[in-house]
Amino acid sequence: MTGLEILMGAGGALILCLAGAFFWLDRQFEEPSAKWVPSVAGALGAKSVLAVFAHPDDEQLIAGLLIRAVQQDGATTRMITATKGEAGTPLPQISRLEELGTIRHAEVLKNGYALGIHEQHVWDYPDGGLVNQDFEVLVSRVQEQIKTWQADLIISFWPASGFSNHQDHKTIGAATVEAVKRLRDIDPDAAPKAIAYILAPSAMMKRLGGELGKTVVANQPAPTHAMPGEGWAKIKGWDNHASQKGYVQKTYGMPPSLIHRLYDKEHYYIEEF
Repeated sequence: MTGLEILMGAGGALILCLAGAFFWLDRQFEEPSAKWVPSVAGALGAKSVLAVFAHPDDEQLIAGLLIRAVQQDGATTRMITATKGEAGTPLPQISRLEELGTIRHAEVLKNGYALGIHEQHVWDYPDGGLVNQDFEVLVSRVQEQIKTWQADLIISFWPASGFSNHQDHKTIGAATVEAVKRLRDIDPDAAPKAIAYILAPSAMMKRLGGELGKTVVANQPAPTHAMPGEGWAKIKGWDNHASQKGYVQKTYGMPPSLIHRLYDKEHYYIEEF
């Protein structure tokens, strides 16, 4: 066997190994038991969609749902972001630290516009401190916006897991669930018809997420629905969230251009009323 043949054989083996690794990684972001739909909003017949989240860039998790709700289903989309994200870590640092909340406030408005969101509210709760706020007031504020906007589909975090076990995520999720419950108690016909909870991919979290990932999976339900994630929009979204552009690389060890080709779907647990 010549040196060239050895080199070609080694190169072929390397390509096969890389392809196998990519396929294995891709499978970690799948949820085979979830019902596949082209659009969650469309599957539920929703025409007024409200996302309720804790931080600027949380909406990156549901970019596919938001885009398809507008472009395919003709729905109106709105979003509440409860904090300005001022306690986050800049990745990279593009401003003075004391101005990070101002920067991230602008970033979420910019990205929301790119995703076609019709109306956004960014509240002034302390980043990292939602759990210490008056829960009744938080619930009332969410309830009032749901009622004002006549939302029929609500998107938020599963309260027990918060996608990443972040306490702000869990708190805003719990407040949103309680707000919907109270509205349904008052007037079921005028209240939202469903809540869609964005979930973390369970295989990836269990195998690659360490103890935190295992905790998240243990405290979230199995997804009922899956849909396209519009990874192209999420890649562009990290440009809009310039102060957090390095987050994906730091968290997953891969750039957004790769992670959103692997993690190319969104998984939801849907509670219909």
